[in-house]
Amino acid sequence: MASSPENNASLSVQKATRSESSQAKKSQHEEEAIFYMNCRAAYLTVLKSSLENIKSKEQLGLVLQQAGRNPSQKTVNKYWTSQTTTLNFDDFCTILKKEKPATKTELLEAFGKIDTDNSGYILHDELYKILTMRGEKMTRDEVSAIIKQADFNCSGKLDYSKFCDLYMTTKEQCCKTAREKLEVDSRLRQQQFGNQAEAPSEGITLPVSKQSARISRKTDHKVAPTKGENRTPSRPSSAQSCKASISTTISMGPSSNRNTKLIEPDAMKEWQCAQSKGCFYLEEDGEIISHKYRLYLPQRSAVCVTIQPLSLHQVEGKSCHWLSVDTALYILKENETQENLQLVSFTDQQNKEMFGWKGELGSGIYWLLPFTTGCRLKKVKPQITGEAKLVSRGEDGDLALTKEFRTALLDIFETIDLDGNGLLSLEEYNFFELRTSGEKCDEEAWAVCKENFDMKKNELTRQGFMDLNLMEANDREGDPSDLWVTLLSLGYNKALEMTEACPFVIDIYAEKCKPRIKAMYLEAGSWQLNRAVCKSVVNKGEAKVMDGCENIIIYTYKAGRRITSVIENKSENKVIIHVSNEKSRNCLSNRGLTVFAVEVAPKSMTVSQHVMPLNEQEEWFYNCVHSLLR
Repeated sequence: MASSPENNASLSVQKATRSESSQAKKSQHEEEAIFYMNCRAAYLTVLKSSLENIKSKEQLGLVLQQAGRNPSQKTVNKYWTSQTTTLNFDDFCTILKKEKPATKTELLEAFGKIDTDNSGYILHDELYKILTMRGEKMTRDEVSAIIKQADFNCSGKLDYSKFCDLYMTTKEQCCKTAREKLEVDSRLRQQQFGNQAEAPSEGITLPVSKQSARISRKTDHKVAPTKGENRTPSRPSSAQSCKASISTTISMGPSSNRNTKLIEPDAMKEWQCAQSKGCFYLEEDGEIISHKYRLYLPQRSAVCVTIQPLSLHQVEGKSCHWLSVDTALYILKENETQENLQLVSFTDQQNKEMFGWKGELGSGIYWLLPFTTGCRLKKVKPQITGEAKLVSRGEDGDLALTKEFRTALLDIFETIDLDGNGLLSLEEYNFFELRTSGEKCDEEAWAVCKENFDMKKNELTRQGFMDLNLMEANDREGDPSDLWVTLLSLGYNKALEMTEACPFVIDIYAEKCKPRIKAMYLEAGSWQLNRAVCKSVVNKGEAKVMDGCENIIIYTYKAGRRITSVIENKSENKVIIHVSNEKSRNCLSNRGLTVFAVEVAPKSMTVSQHVMPLNEQEEWFYNCVHSLLR
């Protein structure tokens, strides 16, 4: 039978669509390859091997500079925390993805804010004042080194457009030199991961072990589905060119907020309790930081640990986005040192928005590491038409905080009052200061606060906190700029809605002793947390060996409304795994992408992704294909 013109046109469209899709995927793979080549070139400019770890904060700054970044001390401190001992190549690649290089336009805009008369120049005296007194303060010698450059300085002024040109040229030259070195040195270009003995300390180093009896090799794809889920292998077109792949499919019903009795009501009354609040904060680059806690148990006891979003005062018409954010808590036992932490368990039982764990713990020190997948706490494009008013002037001309701003400040006070006693201690206030200004308040400054603001027992009251913010408004003569810096850093948008933070509350119940909990840090997820997440998935999830590559195992763990997958690489070489969620429905991945690539260092594990339902009231279908690229 002859084909109709309509059929021919339809076939042409399908072929064109497939061709465009194939080209797009090829382009994506090429971009990834270029990105990783540039990463490696910069890394090997400073370090001898891709397997060698970054061992100091200074070394991290140097490697970032070789990659065309100009990191501030605050940026370096974000990735090199008090618990960091080393960073490996994969960590470095992750940092580069988050820290985008500054463009000339951005630099000119920054200088333009200083150049108020738009002359194109900044007086050297003004430059000295700004660079030595604001932000990350430079020394006078460092500033002198800048203004002595004849290329962009004349008559006591800095031509900042020429300065930006030189900066961009220097940055490009650094990257170009690193790439050329990699191209010339064939030994570096051909070096394979895993050829040296040093293993990545930030991953989970795996001992050689026998094949787990519970690992499904999936050579026979006809596996009977279990009740409540349907697992069928598939290989989408995007994975056809890959060497090996494996598919996981899970069908989930609408969320029922699984209700598990963590503690019997009668028993809870007899148990002793300790509580602490905290918060997840979303950084500009999408990274999530949170409080981290130390728990002390004086004796062995049955214990129940819970975490849930903190319920704050709800204003009519304002969204409570944070209440839908998933929370979890990982419990790690401290042995001889803080670096040597052993995963005990995590909060895998659910009661509505609360997640908890119940079991027995021996006496000693434990670390509680809060965790959220990032599926619901992520950057969103603001859709705000106006800006909330923070201050106003009365008839007498005096400044006052608006009702809306006071309500937001009360919620902030409730969040940063970690022990819930209605007062802010110096330690609690310093967590607030570190988050909003990057600096701590010392004892001398706290004494000044005591003289000027309402305090009880050397702790700041709610009214004192309000007056402190009013003083800041008065210092700027009503200009709310600094107040907005504080609010935005705490996760509020211009409508005074908290959209980029999630306050939470932790409760510890112990049957035989009084537990003690204390917030110790406010920082990004440490390698201990990443390791704990991986171990929990490996311990409780289903394992599948990748078809055609027995050294790659995909673990998938399903708990309540969350699915987490972990990739284990048992080989001696680094691998790149292509991940596709193209056939998933009503799913929300923390990666924010349908298709992406994950690097896995040799002899290590890494999280592939976390997935949650987009709409919890509807069924969701998880179909993920992991494919080996190289």
